[in-house]
Amino acid sequence: DHHDAPTSRALHPPARLMSLAPELLAILVCPQCKGSLSHFTSPDEVLVCRSCRLTYRVDDGIPVMLIDEAQPLDETRYPELTP
Repeated sequence: DHHDAPTSRALHPPARLMSLAPELLAILVCPQCKGSLSHFTSPDEVLVCRSCRLTYRVDDGIPVMLIDEAQPLDETRYPELTP
């Protein structure tokens, strides 16, 4: 009897949307100015600080909150979110 064989698991890879927990996003701040961050999942997953004009990458669900690793903000890739 093969009814309990796990067949559907391989067909549905884990979703990559919102890999950061909302609880984590709520407490994360820019390491440079301690200001709030915007979370983007595309084109790459990053956290954006508008005040410092920096982006912090997210590697496999782990935010890299190092000022030395931050990249300059590209407004065309990560436009300001309008409510």
